[in-house]
Amino acid sequence: MKKNDNFPRRSASSSASISVSGRTWKFGDDVDTDQIYPGKYLPLTDKEEMARHAMEGAEGGDDFIEKVQTGDILVAGKNFGCGSSREHAAVAIKGSGISVVIARSFARIFHRNAVNTGLPILVLEQAEEIQPGDALEVDVERGIVRNKTQNKVYHAKPVSLLEMDIMKAGGLLAYLKDTDKHG
Repeated sequence: MKKNDNFPRRSASSSASISVSGRTWKFGDDVDTDQIYPGKYLPLTDKEEMARHAMEGAEGGDDFIEKVQTGDILVAGKNFGCGSSREHAAVAIKGSGISVVIARSFARIFHRNAVNTGLPILVLEQAEEIQPGDALEVDVERGIVRNKTQNKVYHAKPVSLLEMDIMKAGGLLAYLKDTDKHG
């Protein structure tokens, strides 16, 4: 597992777009935060150590942490991140090197935690059409998902402008620091 350098911290006022490409890891519906980041690891505070346990409890996550590469893309079904309000789930996914999470829908608290930690997310109704290992190019800002393997283009629901600014900054705390510096 490598540190996620795919998303360098940017100024919230930056016009740079968040565009990524990578292969997909596919998970189903109703993947809860305990599957994303098992509760037994909650005492951990080191983000690299937390990342070693991302998706550990999810079906299909057995070898995720051994094989995930920086820039890979996580694709899931509906209600991804349901369950508890633990921010650890988004932190662990981001730390594992995942560049964006695409799902048919997100639990509201996971959506908020992902934005606050600077983990890009997109809602895509056709997420189930994407297969494990498909090569994707994703323009997060415009919501365009190109499946190079299947030669398809999808249009995801983009996040709000404020959420995009927060993700571009690297998370809520970085955004607030940038905003404070630049008035």
